[in-house]
Amino acid sequence: MSSTQPSVFPERQVFRTRLTDLFGIAHPILAGGLMWLSDASYVAAVVNAGGMGFITSRSSESLKAFEEQLSACKKLTSGRPFGVNLSTSRHSAVPLMTYLDAALDAGVRHFETAGRAPADDLIARIRDAGGIVIHKVPQIKHAVTAERLGVNAVAIVGMECGGHPGSNTDMPAMLAATIAAERLSIPFAIGGGIGTGRQMLAALAMGADAVVIGTRFLAAEEVTAHESYKQRMVNATENDSLVAFAGNQTLGGAWRVLNNETAREVRLRESQGETVFAAYGDLIRGSLTRDACYRDGDVEKGMVSMGPSVRFVTHVEPIAAIIRDLLNDAKAAQARVNALTISAP
Repeated sequence: MSSTQPSVFPERQVFRTRLTDLFGIAHPILAGGLMWLSDASYVAAVVNAGGMGFITSRSSESLKAFEEQLSACKKLTSGRPFGVNLSTSRHSAVPLMTYLDAALDAGVRHFETAGRAPADDLIARIRDAGGIVIHKVPQIKHAVTAERLGVNAVAIVGMECGGHPGSNTDMPAMLAATIAAERLSIPFAIGGGIGTGRQMLAALAMGADAVVIGTRFLAAEEVTAHESYKQRMVNATENDSLVAFAGNQTLGGAWRVLNNETAREVRLRESQGETVFAAYGDLIRGSLTRDACYRDGDVEKGMVSMGPSVRFVTHVEPIAAIIRDLLNDAKAAQARVNALTISAP
């Protein structure tokens, strides 16, 4: 891939890494998988701006709906490659191979897997079709396992990430990046709390090949959610998230969300010793967040995934503008470091 970004993208390429080469993208930015929101509109906007995004298969209520999302994204990206997220979680009802076949039939060759270690047959099916697998993990040891299983790359999320950092409640993203650079041979991305270009530059300096950004995009114009929800994201601060289910693997592990009525009720039931899914079913079902918050704009209802990097969401704007600001911020940070560097005599 040329070190000069093709003119079809809004912003000139600044950084070339193993992951920009692997995915054929201009910028080392991977869109975080936003449950219910990682649709064709969101993914295409990231792809058209020079990053890589993944349509979340679990967000589609049926195979037909999923196929419609694939078709829509293909049109919106004018045929540019985009990705699909396949959850390997035991909580997922999506038949992975059926959805994988639909994605392959639609021409998709970039896949993000998340959850348990991807099975050999899933990796083999993707690799045999000429595809690429990046597996998202919460801990370094899981990344090492994924590398052994044959994935092309891994994405490691720190404790700061919105949504599910899994069993990771202790490892910050930047520390994870530094350790991963010592233990992995394959390319890796780092995510969790990243909302500025200077953080992206720091991650690259530590050895990461890209950053995973989700929360920073929550109020983007292309996100298909209610305007009241987006304004809540704009008004939020770094102190407006909380973590539920830390240490409770039965319920999927830690979950960082907006501090709202639903999340506080969940924490109350936790404090009362509730440990089984049935005690929370009315609160944590995904359709509550989808319908009450994202569709109808009631930000107090549902477990609304969000991390502290919401602090950097200052207004509703296009994803291309967000990526432009990230790149400009990274370049300014690089210039500052260069200015601080003492030249050899």
